[in-house]
Amino acid sequence: MKITETKIRQLHGVMDHEEPFWEERLVRPLDIYPEHRNHNNDMGRISNGRYLMTSNFLEIHTDDEITGLSGPFSLLEAFLIQTQLSPILVGQDPLAIERLWDQMYRHSIHGRKGETMMAISVVDCALWDLKGKAFNRPVYSLLGGPTRETIQAYASCLQFSVEPQKAHDRIKDIVGQGYKATKWFFRHGPGSGKEGMQANVHLVEALRDGAGEDVDIMMDAWSSWDIPYTLKVANQIEKYDLKWIEEPVLADKIDSYVELQRNSPISISGGEHEYTRWGFRQIVEKKAMDYLQPDIYWAGGISELVKICALASTFDMPVIPHGHSAQATAHLIASQTPSVCPIQEHLIKWNQVHQFFLEDPLIPINGEIEVSRLNNPGMGIKIDAGKIDSEQILSW
Repeated sequence: MKITETKIRQLHGVMDHEEPFWEERLVRPLDIYPEHRNHNNDMGRISNGRYLMTSNFLEIHTDDEITGLSGPFSLLEAFLIQTQLSPILVGQDPLAIERLWDQMYRHSIHGRKGETMMAISVVDCALWDLKGKAFNRPVYSLLGGPTRETIQAYASCLQFSVEPQKAHDRIKDIVGQGYKATKWFFRHGPGSGKEGMQANVHLVEALRDGAGEDVDIMMDAWSSWDIPYTLKVANQIEKYDLKWIEEPVLADKIDSYVELQRNSPISISGGEHEYTRWGFRQIVEKKAMDYLQPDIYWAGGISELVKICALASTFDMPVIPHGHSAQATAHLIASQTPSVCPIQEHLIKWNQVHQFFLEDPLIPINGEIEVSRLNNPGMGIKIDAGKIDSEQILSW
């Protein structure tokens, strides 16, 4: 079997959703600048309750008429796949995934991190989907799973309102849906001063009151804080028994993570914006974090996440992948032991966006994902033609 072509489909449709869909944004690294701090947007809104959905999907075609599918991903990644990676793939054996990954990596000498590695990740996931279809097996089975019958999921509440009463009511609803863990996102950083810090503290207070004592709560600072701010906030919210504070500082500041991991009364997580086993090696060797959160569609694909999990396991560091790619993440987790990958992130709003064009979106039920739902060959994703208003094949 040989790869005959790569095809990038750009799909357009409209999602109907009661207003508001985007309620609030998270704190961002640029918020240290006043002109960016209060900037907001209503992404894709075309009219009341209607949002434009545009997604790119990769198809890898073969002479055996087996096609691998992955996505969605950005327009820049689409450009890199077609102009930089496709020439490496066409004419090659799609089942030799390790060989193809290594060739794409060696070719991308200036793309070891960032969008080029994200593009490699997209290709890798499509190759695994193709391999599963070729052997008529789900990807988790090819990786050595299943290791469990169900995967616990946590509700990740990015871009819900963080006004304390609304957050209090929302978390009660989430707990009522069967979730035993949930993550929320701080809105303020050092640039917002004492008032912003107190708003962060009041948010955590409201969340704990709404969730009760038995639910794990995690908070995300999205690389937007510094050491003094993180420690000051952590000491104020320690009494609310958080499971972790996520990405308190920028990803490149490994020594800052080390200092925080040693001194924060709350565990530290990160790695969402790190790439490949080589990027994670310095994290695990320094024990710079308590939990690792690589994104399968960013850090190198399934092939690389398996290596990152193996590396992390030798240091007893749990891997809880970032939650953008539900199906790929679930297949990985189902192939790893519960001690290595204990739980899956479910980004509530972003999974509505990323899975909009799929026939069977993977949404947790009662806070869990049944592994039996992953039993279709490959990754188990199919495009729902009924959701497509228009489409184009991207080329450069």
